[in-house]
Amino acid sequence: MNLVTTLNDLGRHQEAVDLHRQNLADSERVQGSDHPDTLNSRNNLAGALHDLGRYQEAVDLFQPTLADHERVLGPDHPHTLNSRNNLAAARAAVARTQRRRLPWQRSRP
Repeated sequence: MNLVTTLNDLGRHQEAVDLHRQNLADSERVQGSDHPDTLNSRNNLAGALHDLGRYQEAVDLFQPTLADHERVLGPDHPHTLNSRNNLAAARAAVARTQRRRLPWQRSRP
C-alpha cells in the first residue's frame, strides 16, 4: 500500500491504478471476493480511478463495493460507511462534470 500511496503522491496515478488492479486480483485469488481486505482493495482501486478523474468508472466500482460491504460487514461498519461516502463523492464528481458540459454535449438517459 505504501508504494501505491507514493505513486499517487508523485502524480503517477495510472501506475497507482495498475498496482491497485494487481493487488485486487491477488486478493481475490488468495482471500476470495468477499473477504474484507478484498473489499478494501476494490474500494482503493475505485478511489484511484476517482483520483485519475475517471469518475463514472469509480461510481461503477464503488456501487457494488458498497453493496458487498453492507452484505458482508453490515450497514454501520466503518468500512461500509467509508464506502458509502466514497460513492457519494464519486457521484457528486460525475454530476459536476455533467453540469460543466453544454446541453448538447450531455449524454441522454
